[in-house]
Amino acid sequence: MIGEPRAIDLDLLDVESALLRAAVGDYAVEAAVLLLANSGHWLPQLQSAGLIAIALDGDADGGPWAAVQWADLDGALRRGAISGTGGQLRLLRAAAGLADGQPVDLADLTAGVDRSELTLLLAALAHAAGSHEHAEVVRPDDGVDDARVALGPVIGWPVRE
Repeated sequence: MIGEPRAIDLDLLDVESALLRAAVGDYAVEAAVLLLANSGHWLPQLQSAGLIAIALDGDADGGPWAAVQWADLDGALRRGAISGTGGQLRLLRAAAGLADGQPVDLADLTAGVDRSELTLLLAALAHAAGSHEHAEVVRPDDGVDDARVALGPVIGWPVRE
């Protein structure tokens, strides 16, 4: 690849991997990326609209890093460069709120999503809160050392088909 790297030059799985690689450790950004990826709608749109920036100086495995250009979403929506249904737009707003701190009207957000979108939204909120890392300390009566038992996420990400 000559010149500046572009997300459009990568396949969708590589874009998702690059976004997650850059987000690792920040549960809110991870949740935003996973919300966009699991929706099945937004990553291709953001990729084709040039709203994902790529950096080739990635981590030790040599993979690229990527970031959604959150500040450019409103302009892209106004220009028609990206579009979606009401529910899809609400998921995009939720992702921008998680990753970039953009304000989200929770009443509007929850009133306009269908069941599958609600599942994705709840999984994103649970991930951002770190519920996938929560554990319970078990204190056995027999004097054996305490143990930590992983609880799993409050709401898990649905299996992609």
